[in-house]
Amino acid sequence: MLQFTKKWLLTALAVVMSMHLMAQSSISGKVVSQDDNSPLVGASVVIESIQKGSATDIDGNFRINKVETGEYEIRVSYIGYKQAVKKVSLKNEDIQLNFELEKDVQLTDEVMVSATRADENTPTTFTNIKKAELNRQNLAQDMPMLLNYTPSMVTTSDAGAGVGYTGMRIRGSDGTRINVTVNGIPINDSESHGTFWVNMPDLASSVDNIQIQRGVGTSTNGAAAFGASVNMQTSTPSQDAFGEVNNSFGSFNTRRHNVIFNSGITNSGWSFEGRLSSIHSDGYIDRATSDMQSYFLSGAYYGDKTIVKALAFGGKERTYQSWWGTPEARLENDEEGMQEVILNNGYTDEQAENLLNSGRTFNYYLYDNEVDNYQQDHYQLHLSHQFTENLQANAALHYTYGRGYYEQYRNDDDLADYQLDDIEIGNETISSTDLIRRRWLDNHFYGMTYSFNYQKDNLDLTLGGAYNEYDGDHFGEIIWARFAGDSEIRERYYDNFGRKKDFNTFLKANYQLDEKLNLFADMQIRTIDYVTQGIDNDLAVIDTGGDYFFFNPKAGLTYSLPDNSQLYASVAVANREPVRNDFVDAPQGETPEHETLYDYELGYKKQASNFSAEAIFYYMDYNNQLVLTGELNDVGSSIRTNVDDSYRTGIELIGAFRFNQQWSIGGNATFSQNKIINFTEIIYDYGEAFDEFNIIENEYRNTDISFSPNIIAAGELNYQPLTNLKFTLLGKYVGKQYLDNTSNDDRALDPYYVSDFVGSYQFSLPFLKQAELKLMVNNIFNEMYSSNGYTFGYNAGTYEVRENYLYPQAGTNYLVGLNLKF
Repeated sequence: MLQFTKKWLLTALAVVMSMHLMAQSSISGKVVSQDDNSPLVGASVVIESIQKGSATDIDGNFRINKVETGEYEIRVSYIGYKQAVKKVSLKNEDIQLNFELEKDVQLTDEVMVSATRADENTPTTFTNIKKAELNRQNLAQDMPMLLNYTPSMVTTSDAGAGVGYTGMRIRGSDGTRINVTVNGIPINDSESHGTFWVNMPDLASSVDNIQIQRGVGTSTNGAAAFGASVNMQTSTPSQDAFGEVNNSFGSFNTRRHNVIFNSGITNSGWSFEGRLSSIHSDGYIDRATSDMQSYFLSGAYYGDKTIVKALAFGGKERTYQSWWGTPEARLENDEEGMQEVILNNGYTDEQAENLLNSGRTFNYYLYDNEVDNYQQDHYQLHLSHQFTENLQANAALHYTYGRGYYEQYRNDDDLADYQLDDIEIGNETISSTDLIRRRWLDNHFYGMTYSFNYQKDNLDLTLGGAYNEYDGDHFGEIIWARFAGDSEIRERYYDNFGRKKDFNTFLKANYQLDEKLNLFADMQIRTIDYVTQGIDNDLAVIDTGGDYFFFNPKAGLTYSLPDNSQLYASVAVANREPVRNDFVDAPQGETPEHETLYDYELGYKKQASNFSAEAIFYYMDYNNQLVLTGELNDVGSSIRTNVDDSYRTGIELIGAFRFNQQWSIGGNATFSQNKIINFTEIIYDYGEAFDEFNIIENEYRNTDISFSPNIIAAGELNYQPLTNLKFTLLGKYVGKQYLDNTSNDDRALDPYYVSDFVGSYQFSLPFLKQAELKLMVNNIFNEMYSSNGYTFGYNAGTYEVRENYLYPQAGTNYLVGLNLKF
């Protein structure tokens, strides 16, 4: 792998040097209005294939210097006018192009996401993913798996096959620190800050494009972007009506079926789209099945100056739990280690037999209905309007309703843990019982977002923000007990609520100072009011929360270099409130502090007709980052503690090269350090007879942040022998990841390299617009690896317990799909 990386870097360097020696020309001209031939000031003139462009001056003139020999499309856009495109062929001479733009005040769907997105003039680090890239691997797996090959990305799947509970980390930051929006509407859970992709199955089939911003990025709505943001835009209207049927089948009895319809835009300006999906997988891990259904509906009116668009989408999932993980001893076939797991955790005979005989696909849970059962529905209403040639606005209302539970069989639990009295049967006192419990979450999330965009001359100004409220109920029920006493069915043994109000407003500006230099500023104010009260699932009384006022400034510049390249630099500040568990599990009378991140980004981009390269240096400096230390509260729950100083710093390299019409190669690599300056690990010593309680503190300096590999690399090789036939070989390398913050090799995930293959063939039939056959083979070299895990430990006198639990991923597996469009 390292040798391959070196060869790739040398090849890329040689290409960069050769591109500088190629002939270069300039493209200049004038952009005017077709109506009166008046110059259009500030019109955008872009060569998209090389991400090179210019803005027209006060006379409508533009110039793009030093464009290399080749075939290009020049795209000109200006608010209130139809885009114009001209093709040019440069052969070592300067050319002049004039454009007359036709008025067209019809808006496009991009206004719904433009306020929170970066463009070529924004000095931040981002990657755009188009629908075609999503569709390449969209056969059943969840969104994180489809984004796996984007820069600095690490993905995981509880069930091991990419369906069900999946997650992502970007630059080492987990899902609770990644802001996610759909059409600018927040998706992250208000209390945990996480995004549960399992609640939105097959969403990728209704997404048109995604922008991933790494680092703090630009101001957005919802949870703080403390490592990255994922900004999704749903499907845009088609010019023509169509219907579509997609079916896929594969390993572990995985299958996906969906139907899609799109009316196109009618003569009266209306457009409608819908999708119904069903996904099932048995999972790689034993019993880790997933049954998921989802829908997407949208209706929109496109007027001369106004868009009104309503959307409803959602999903219902029933997923057998595989949250426990697999003991590392089981994965290593270490029988002595497995016997220790059995002894340390008090396994029953049935549980012990399951562990000893299950193999790599071990699942701790055995009860046939150990499931997560949840439904979530999203409703959005967007209104966009063009007031003048320079001013447009967008406003949206949204509502999300989520409800469901997870069910668990519990062996010999204490009655007191459920607020139940001991039971007297004859002369026997029963204080524990087998039981089945359900833990419920019933929540409502609603609010509004808004943005105003003003463009004139060299100024692009956006005012935006949102106000959201969350109302969530947490409660638990016992639905069966071997000994229940006088308890009532559906009686709640705990019940609490969370209420949150979240307001933000931001003002961001791009100012084109001259032909080369663009200045950027972005200021956000965010306020949070959170309270949670009641009885928690451990029967602790909770009455906590906090009020926060955050100021999050950002600034930077973009400078166009004379060799079709661009340099940018930025500094951004983000603040983030603690999550629900930080409040609830904190020791009595204590409240964790909020986290602060200072993000510094320096980037270089170069684009050519057949070559692109990008290099980014980042330094993310954290104050009071919340991390696990091993500390427990008085009821045994883990506590996250603020650490004063920690940081992530690294270099991201991204490149692509097209050899000819058949062959192309691309890849990215991240080399980083992720450190906590001073870290104190807490270990509890309960004594040999478990009758003592001593705290051991282990001090560390410059220790690695957990789940933050120093190397993440991905690459792809594409071969397209025919216009309708394409093959792609993908590769992913993830370096060592530590399970805790002590940099101990005994508590780490081994590095892994995984290769996937994707092939597609498009063909036509008399009654179809298009048909496509796809084959995806994952992990073609059958790598046995784990992508996630956790660890814990304690002492019992001289006896030390350290247990690692990992989430093994599937070996070689496949998916085959047939897509029919008519």
